[in-house]
Parts: sequence; C-alpha cells; structure tokens
Amino acid sequence: MKTIGYAAHQANTPLEPFHFERRDLRDVDVAIEILYCGVCHSDLHTVNNDWGGTSYPILPGHEIVGRVIEVGKGVSKYKIGDTVAVGCMVDSCLNCDQCHKGEEQFCREGMVGTYSGKDRVTGEATKGGYAKHIVVREEFVLNVPDSLDTAACAPILCAGITTYSPLRTFNVGPGSRVGVIGLGGLGHMAIKIAAAMGARVTAISRSADKKDQAFEYGAENFLVSKDEKAMRDYSNQLDVIINTIPVKHDFTPYLPLLDIDGTQVLVGQVGEMAESNSVPLLLGRRRVAGSLIGGIAQTQEILDFCALHNILPEVEMIKMDGINQAFERLKEGDLSHRYVIDMSSLTVD
Repeated sequence: MKTIGYAAHQANTPLEPFHFERRDLRDVDVAIEILYCGVCHSDLHTVNNDWGGTSYPILPGHEIVGRVIEVGKGVSKYKIGDTVAVGCMVDSCLNCDQCHKGEEQFCREGMVGTYSGKDRVTGEATKGGYAKHIVVREEFVLNVPDSLDTAACAPILCAGITTYSPLRTFNVGPGSRVGVIGLGGLGHMAIKIAAAMGARVTAISRSADKKDQAFEYGAENFLVSKDEKAMRDYSNQLDVIINTIPVKHDFTPYLPLLDIDGTQVLVGQVGEMAESNSVPLLLGRRRVAGSLIGGIAQTQEILDFCALHNILPEVEMIKMDGINQAFERLKEGDLSHRYVIDMSSLTVD
C-alpha cells in the first residue's frame, strides 16, 4: 500500500514528507486509514536519538485513531468502517507467560513497537502513526467506544494507559491518597483517571501556576514542591505517587510524602537517574517502582473507562506540517496538554 507520512532522516533535523509503502496484508492484519495521531514526548526523544539506537528514517507516532479500510481473511473482530485505535505496540510473540497474562509489553521475546521496532516476519523497521495509513495485526487493534470523541481521544493510547496501568497495579480506588508529580500530558491524565477511580488526588508541581487547572482536572489538594515547609508538613500523606517528570531528576524529596508501604511510580523519565538516598525508603518501608504502558486488554479497559467516565485528554489540534513547531514547544516543556495531528491535513499525492 503506497502512503505518505512525516519522517526524520537524521537526529535533530526537521521531519519532512516521506513516501513509503506499507506491507501487504497478512491473514491476521487490519489496514487502517489514520484520522488522528497524538504527539508524545517519546516521539521527540526517539527522533533526536536521545536514548540511542534510533534507525533512520524514523516515522514516529503511537497514539493512533483511525478507520478500518481492509481486513485479512483471518480477521474476525473488525470490519471495514469500524473506528479503531492503535497504541504503543503492534505485535509480540503471543505465546510466552507474559503475553498469556495480557502483559504483551513485557513479552519475553520483546514486544514490537509501533515505530522503531522490528517486524517479526520481515525484520523491517516499523513506522508509526505520523502517516495516512497503517497495517497492524488484529490482536493489537483496539475498539474505540462510540461515545469517545475521536478527535480528542488519541492520547489515551499512551498518556492514558501509561498512568492508568500503575494506578490499577497498586490498587488505587475510593479513598486512596494519590499524588501526581508534573501536570503535563501524562500528569493531567493521571489526575483525571485517579479522581474518577475515587481517589483523593494531590497535584505536585514546582510552582502554583497550574493550580487552577489541577483542580479542574479533579485534584483536591495542590503542593508546591519548592516550598520546603509545605513538603515537610505533607509527610506520610500519600499511598501512591505517579511521577511523570520526563527529565533526569532526584525523586528522593518526594519519598517522605508517602505513608508506610507507599509507592512512588516512575513513568515519565527514561534513562539515567540522579543519585538518590535510601533513608526515606528504609524509614517508611517505601518503594520506588517503574511502569511501562500496559497490555492490550488493559489498554482497551482504559478506553472503555474513559468513555464511561467522560474523560478526555486536553488537546490542541495541529496540521501535519505543524509538527516541527510542536516539537519545539515540547522541547521547551511546561505543556499541560497533548498535541494531536489531524491527518486530513495530509494528502497522498
């Protein structure tokens, strides 16, 4: 299938139009016309090779909403015309213990990323959602509930599942005391989701600039992390902290906020960590954990959860040719919403 997208051909260069071909459909594949694609900070990091290992040309995008235009002869779950979604994975072995548990992101043979992965059959590099079309194995295609706004829901496929999964893992529910560090693309979704679960949410930020926004999203309390007295006074007040900070930082100052057996979950930063201190861990039997997106079943669960609770990300719609300006804004940081690309702005010549 001939199509077009936007790709970078080397690190720290602008994305530009890129003509390429999607693979022919296998029996278990679904072909999708992409309608909207969210812009994730991971896209920027991968394009710039910040984590190493990027192969060029790189075509990012793993928050995809689209319409089915063709199905393989073995496909049973979807038909032409269905509104569907694709998240951060497009394949895995489906046979290991983790895949059988619905934790395909931890596949023993390695899950296949929506972009910058390797096709399990051909070994070719996968190309993501900054494109007009995509072909995906049926098991990794998700149903978009009718009540969700297709123009706004794409970030649920990454920002939503990335924050939902640890909230579920650590049993957040009515009365749980949850802190959310950082109020960007991940953080604002964490607040909305935790509040919908019945948790009492405390937003934590370097300044009070986003205080009103945090309360609108569902936070009950707001804590300025630079206020040392306020941080001391809030000791032992939280059960779970979702840390969405996307850059190298010291997570130690947040540990005393946790009660005994509390957990701080790192979901924002990838890579080298700053030095920490074990004392707050030992004194409160506290934990620091990591979490990587979620499995396919859980990703469908968060789509359904957001539909049930009328949760949508805060988004700013852009055209495909505005992606480089959006990347510049991401570099500057301090965004409290997600960019979403309207793929009707991208035409196949």
